[in-house]
Amino acid sequence: MRFRRRERDTEVELNITAFLNLMVVLIPFLLLNAVFAQVAILQLNLPSDDAAPSESENQRAIVLEVMIYQDRYEVIDRQSGPLKILPNTENGEHDRSGLHEYLLEVKGRFPDVNDITLLCEDDTPYELLIQTMDTVRLREVELNGQRIRRELFPDIGIGSAPPDTQRADSAGGTS
Repeated sequence: MRFRRRERDTEVELNITAFLNLMVVLIPFLLLNAVFAQVAILQLNLPSDDAAPSESENQRAIVLEVMIYQDRYEVIDRQSGPLKILPNTENGEHDRSGLHEYLLEVKGRFPDVNDITLLCEDDTPYELLIQTMDTVRLREVELNGQRIRRELFPDIGIGSAPPDTQRADSAGGTS
């Protein structure tokens, strides 16, 4: 049996109206939301496992570390030792403004130093760590009557602080 094909005289048109409507809505939506999809990422560096300073650190003028304890900040130079201890304020909060002022002095003495390491205890609140990072990362300068944010120590490393010997000594002395 032989099949006959029916010939159609009508041509089929491709209807792309629905596709074009979708593109007209989708493209501006994606373009507008692309700006809001950016996430602010702060590049952090973990401290090395080497206990001894490397050759490049021996050549540096200063290697800054800020230790965050429950009752104070300690600013130290890894090569020479403690620089400043900033106890908490009267209301029990960490003295971020005092830390910032002291780091401005350090930056004035060592303008080429851009890195700092934050060492915190395991039970340090997340908010305190982030606030300290903002304190050491930025400074405000006045330029032509406008306050502008500039970098203070933009290269931030994080790590664990050594055990708090001052708190351990005071707890052991009162027992």
